[in-house]
Amino acid sequence: MDGNGPYSFMSRGLYDTAFLAGELAKRLEPGSVLALDGDLGAGKTAFSQALAVALGVEELVNSPTFTIIKEYEGRELPFYHMDVYRLSLPEAAELGLDDYFEGDGVTLVEWAELIEELLPEERLSVHLAYTGPEERLFRLTPHGEKYIAWCEELNRNGVLSL
Repeated sequence: MDGNGPYSFMSRGLYDTAFLAGELAKRLEPGSVLALDGDLGAGKTAFSQALAVALGVEELVNSPTFTIIKEYEGRELPFYHMDVYRLSLPEAAELGLDDYFEGDGVTLVEWAELIEELLPEERLSVHLAYTGPEERLFRLTPHGEKYIAWCEELNRNGVLSL
């Protein structure tokens, strides 16, 4: 069995998406990074909102497309929500994203593949694919021992499949 995945999760609607977000939120710790990708309309913002709720964020979370980065206070950890769709790699490099990646909160980056060179080596890559009106296929690829351990545990618990 290859611990690097990718692992799969089929969401049949927002309830399933919230379930996956909740399972991941239980494992998140300061400095956790989720690199989120998928086509327009695949559900990146819906997943981000579900993760924020699971982290105890009480504010409304929406896509930070024009503000690039939004910071929220969660129950135990800050939540840093980034959308780098409108940034070039040099622009992103000037923002000091490392401060967030290495900070005391959880960072979720939408459109992460656009700044892959700037992402930390250790992260959880999550790719969403639209498979039907309500259905989404999540493909999770762990990078680093911590994220591999999370995915292996979620696989053993029947949440993820290889």
